[in-house]
Amino acid sequence: MLASIPPVYVAPFDRAWRNRELIRAVVRREFISRFRGSALGPLWAVLSPLFMLLTYTALFSITVPQLSAGVSVTDYASSIFIGLIVFNLFSELAYRAPMLLHEHVNFVKKSIFPSETIAWTATIRAFTYGGVGFAVYIVFRLLTAGTIPLTIVLTPFLIAPFFLFIIGVVWFLMALGAFTRDVAHIMASIVPVLMFATPIFYRLDQIAAMSKSAAFWLRFNIVGDYIEMLRSLALDGTIPNVFGYLALVAVSYAVFLGGYQFFMRYKSVIVDVI
Repeated sequence: MLASIPPVYVAPFDRAWRNRELIRAVVRREFISRFRGSALGPLWAVLSPLFMLLTYTALFSITVPQLSAGVSVTDYASSIFIGLIVFNLFSELAYRAPMLLHEHVNFVKKSIFPSETIAWTATIRAFTYGGVGFAVYIVFRLLTAGTIPLTIVLTPFLIAPFFLFIIGVVWFLMALGAFTRDVAHIMASIVPVLMFATPIFYRLDQIAAMSKSAAFWLRFNIVGDYIEMLRSLALDGTIPNVFGYLALVAVSYAVFLGGYQFFMRYKSVIVDVI
């Protein structure tokens, strides 16, 4: 069956599988180096999202209660936290991706080094910490609500296409960032604005109630779509619209393949410009 699939659709996976030992080694090194010299070490992976959860809960549920739309503080805190987990995954890699090749220039300059694997290692690292944050959410939800919806078991079906979307974006930004460092400055300007155009502190149905045209345009924000669907599964206990989900998967996979092909097209040139 796999033999009947055109090579272009599986090439990124094939390359990653062939270099799996390298990817595993680099990811392990990044995990170790991130908390090196820290007294609390990996415990920060839990404390950081927990502190973020408490901070945003106090800020937006107490000082701006109208955003919570009448729900309890803990429900609104959970909604915010899910939004932040997804958006922070995107923002961390959007900030970092343009400079990834510069960070690993000593490896990239070696012709035998598969530089496309840098995107895999960076994305796996970010998603691992995102997974820790999601575990914090589950514990928080169990302590405050006493239960979590059964639909949460479907979360991997949402995380998988989101992973592909993110790594496609990383490949694209890596290639552009190799040619000009301005890309990093552009992302530093765009991402904070995008944060407020993403349904983190509000829901799309709240926007739709005020302006249907605004809600229509906000639905083109793929990151926002993933946030809304993750809330449905992990908080509301509902299954997202199937056709909307399939469309999101198709777009994410297109970004994944497009980013990979864009990077590989300029891979040989990148070595000379960084």
